[in-house]
Amino acid sequence: MAPSDQRMLFRIGINLGDVLIEGDDILGDGVNVATRLEEISEAGGICISEDVYRQIDGKVDISFADMGLHHLKNIARPLRTFRAHLEQIKPLRAPGLALPDRPSIAVLPFGNMSSDPAQDYFGDGIVEEIIIGLSRIRWLFVIARNSSFTYKGRAVDVKQVGRELGVRYVLEGSVRRAANRVRISAELVEAATGVHIWADRFEGGLEDIFELQDRVTSSVVGAIGPKLEQAEIKRAKHKPTENLDAYDYFLRGLAALHCWSREANAEALRLFYRAIELDPEFAAAYGMAARCYSQRKASGWMVDHAQEAAETERLARRAATLGKDDAVALCTAGIAFAYVLGALDHGADLLERALALNPNWASAWLFSGWAKVWLGEPEEAIDHLTRAMRLNPQDPQICNARAAMAAAYFFAGQYLDASSWAHAAIREQPVHFIATCVAAASHALAGQAPEAMEAMKRLHQLDPDFRLSSLNNFFPIRRPDDAARWADGLRNAGLPP
Repeated sequence: MAPSDQRMLFRIGINLGDVLIEGDDILGDGVNVATRLEEISEAGGICISEDVYRQIDGKVDISFADMGLHHLKNIARPLRTFRAHLEQIKPLRAPGLALPDRPSIAVLPFGNMSSDPAQDYFGDGIVEEIIIGLSRIRWLFVIARNSSFTYKGRAVDVKQVGRELGVRYVLEGSVRRAANRVRISAELVEAATGVHIWADRFEGGLEDIFELQDRVTSSVVGAIGPKLEQAEIKRAKHKPTENLDAYDYFLRGLAALHCWSREANAEALRLFYRAIELDPEFAAAYGMAARCYSQRKASGWMVDHAQEAAETERLARRAATLGKDDAVALCTAGIAFAYVLGALDHGADLLERALALNPNWASAWLFSGWAKVWLGEPEEAIDHLTRAMRLNPQDPQICNARAAMAAAYFFAGQYLDASSWAHAAIREQPVHFIATCVAAASHALAGQAPEAMEAMKRLHQLDPDFRLSSLNNFFPIRRPDDAARWADGLRNAGLPP
């Protein structure tokens, strides 16, 4: 393979549709869409349409990340697009990540052995709870759920997983749910050698689901660190609710929330409200409902800002009150207070408490990084965001961490680094609003007028009504100097008053 500085990198867009040939010209909507897909692909990457994805899903050894709906130039309707994970092709494989200085593990999605494919959400929720339980063990390094789930539905080589995620151990398994019975099978593998360290099966009634999850967690911890004190194992156990129906709705809500679309967000919110209705003391359900409103604001989906902000505050306060020892509740309440409500100090405090309870949770590091950006602490923000990306190296939504890193470098006054991170986020998600804002402002303050104008043109396409007067509602910036710099950058890039 040629050295990296001597390679030619091509962008590839693939669509399925009619093609018209007139003389030397190739025409048709199928060709037009493929051309636009090529434009939003990253250098050296492949972007495909939903029609292509449906035809090849499960038939090729490459997985694809859902990039959501895109409004492509000169294409009337928004199209769902997918990005290929090219690192799975051996000649293009990136160097493996270095192993952390403590035992490290990735929990892969468990197979659904039930007869009903709709039960996928249940097995996914079980795995997510096991990840959270393991991540409370302070001496473990645990890969985040989003990176682990990029392997869902694929035949995987644990050695490859170990290289790509930078972990020493991989946990695999399956879940079978039949009527009111649950069976969890799991096996722990040393990634570098493929040697099986431990395997077991856990079976019980649905009412025993939390005990079964705890037994899996404790068994994994015991296999990795036999000298671990029992107090640490006990601290890892956590029962979020006594109501199994509420827990079922909570798992369904998590599955919907991870889809990151307007429709899925509304469905997730409905499911979390139902979980709360069944168990009014369910702290994490309140927190995740508040998280839905944070996602709505970040994506521009809010309709009645005053009413939705008031509901966010109600949910976040309830989550923080009920979940004093629940990292999920504290983290989701923290980002809601900081981002949606602008209560930066209170939100940052809740996020710090979540990190103290669960120092392995990538989302807490990411949200805390954002809070540090808004508080005017860019160096600490960069540190927190670096930790988040290492814990979640293959996050399909890594564009959010890159956008946060871009903002941190912007407020640190390092505009070239800021624009580089912003464009990395935009390559992953071309409609990322915050990253586009940072790109425009960074280029402007770096004296790169053509690049600033191009970014501002894209910003106007994303939101024609965006103005300088709306900045305070969009970004909760603490320090007046930072707010002035942010406004100056966007003003110089061409944002109207």
